[in-house]
Amino acid sequence: MELLKQRILRDGKSLSKEVLRVDNFINHQLDPQLLMAIGVEFARRFSYGRVNKILTIEASGIAPAVMTGYCMGIPVVFAKKSLPKTMENPLVSSVHSFTKDTDYSIIVNRDYIKKGDRVLCIDDFLAYGSAAEALCEIVEQSGATLVGIGILIEKVFQGGGNKLRERGIRVESLTRIEELDEGVIKFCE
Repeated sequence: MELLKQRILRDGKSLSKEVLRVDNFINHQLDPQLLMAIGVEFARRFSYGRVNKILTIEASGIAPAVMTGYCMGIPVVFAKKSLPKTMENPLVSSVHSFTKDTDYSIIVNRDYIKKGDRVLCIDDFLAYGSAAEALCEIVEQSGATLVGIGILIEKVFQGGGNKLRERGIRVESLTRIEELDEGVIKFCE
């Protein structure tokens, strides 16, 4: 997606060989017009799949997921990072955050993702694939069908996307980064 690519080049900051900062337009301060364009693009790419639910993880996946849900006219469910007292018998999976170097659980109410649902997972980044794998596990536990995964920025060099694709999962990344270094962002051709 050329619009997202140009915005990353203009406003993103490559802090190291692994870290790309986009918090000024995607995952802290939000650009609603860009996020709406992202929603339109995901809706177009997954229009074939009879998707009836979108699943993401709080917090940075929520905005692009909501815009996609709006464009597709379907509900969005976000996995929580802590168990509410009101939730009984949740779906639970574990994620390792390489950015924060910590493990945490993600939790979804079984009433919101269930057998018969056709689920599209949306997230901001795909690096090593831990968050995407956890979302896939939630869908599997629920008995729903995973239609695919939509990613705003895939860091191809970290291998998570290839692992998912090797399992037969459809992964649609709006931008794919081949290399990062301090001040350098190189996209895949």
